[in-house]
Amino acid sequence: MAHTAGMLYPGYSAEDDYPTLEGLLGEGVRLPLVHTLMRHDAHREDALLDVGGSDVLATGARRLLDHGVDSVVWACTSGSFVFGWHGAQQQIRQLRDVTGTASSSTSFAFVHAAASLGLTRVAVAATYPDDIAERFAGFLRTADIEVLSLASRGVVTAAEVGTLGREQVLEFAAAHDHPRAQALLMPDTALHTAAWLDDLEARLGKPVLTANQVSAWEGLRLAGHVETHSGLGALFSRGGHVEVEAVETGTLADSRRW
Repeated sequence: MAHTAGMLYPGYSAEDDYPTLEGLLGEGVRLPLVHTLMRHDAHREDALLDVGGSDVLATGARRLLDHGVDSVVWACTSGSFVFGWHGAQQQIRQLRDVTGTASSSTSFAFVHAAASLGLTRVAVAATYPDDIAERFAGFLRTADIEVLSLASRGVVTAAEVGTLGREQVLEFAAAHDHPRAQALLMPDTALHTAAWLDDLEARLGKPVLTANQVSAWEGLRLAGHVETHSGLGALFSRGGHVEVEAVETGTLADSRRW
């Protein structure tokens, strides 16, 4: 059975991760992507609130319906967690109302992926400026995930993040792990990682969760895709075997079992 998880992606930076993921996942999986409006490319609170605005998301979500999607993911971490836990929940409810499909965002995808792997202690290597990185850490703490260390690269624009290559990404990850962390989280969907997920985990010796990876996983989980896959990190090879509850109720995820 084919499963189609639609991605709403702001602007242009690392959107080619999704065709890469689709190719690695193989037949029966589709990850169609619609670019949403980005008036200002800046990891800055006012710009991010605009990027994740209800009008912007609704316009993109309606275009995704042309692809016959089974689920929709707002594939933007900072443009969801910057609204806070309850504001990010409201985004999901609005997407579901517009599309009539199961919906989520990258911020909640990180929380759900961590729950799926049984993670409670993590390190975070964020490309964002310090204040935005701290907002992501706060979002994780709301979900009772302990952030043992938080690093920020201080990159202001998504466009610049998208230029980072394999060695830069691997070195950034390795430099900001924590010995007690069960996993490293890399939260920016502007960061290319899809082709290097196994390399990242081999370098660190533990699970690494990246924004585009968890977005695709979340969308497929919501679409009912139950297969495991190699070459895409621990999340796809062994994640998703726990039941989680609905984000709409204020808890971690929806009631579908992966």
